[in-house]
Amino acid sequence: MIQLRPATLDDVPLLRHWDQQPHVISADPNDDWQWETALAEPQAGCDHLIAEKDGRPIGFMQILDPSRDVERYWGDVPQGLRALDIWIGEGSDLGRGYGTRMMHMAIARCFSDPSVSTILVDPLASNLRAHRFYQRLGFRFKERRRFGADDCCVFGLSRDDWSGRME
Repeated sequence: MIQLRPATLDDVPLLRHWDQQPHVISADPNDDWQWETALAEPQAGCDHLIAEKDGRPIGFMQILDPSRDVERYWGDVPQGLRALDIWIGEGSDLGRGYGTRMMHMAIARCFSDPSVSTILVDPLASNLRAHRFYQRLGFRFKERRRFGADDCCVFGLSRDDWSGRME
């Protein structure tokens, strides 16, 4: 069983270790998450979560309200959106369905707020595996966009698309 819990400063060594894993670097090569600051001084509208399988940490997830993001990563966006970042920490845990379960939990968490209309993700344009993963979950391609040095594809999942899949 997978559960989500808030990430804490005690998780920093694990998160730094995961940041050095080849599959994480290839998916997120240019980000410095500044873990101590992010976890010690969390911003409003941003949740940092650790996914655990039977008590063992297996992944990380950030759920962000981009309209409240002080860094303005997504630019000026309307309210009612959430942006997700997700990864599995160890390469040996890839391909076991953990990411899919984590995403289902994150999507349910986002859409439990009735004001949320759409969830955004922004995998690298070159990360075709991630594109297929998100599309299997119902995300639709929106645009190709540069975020700093990263060439990304933005995908969105609307509440209506998700509800239609769950009926």
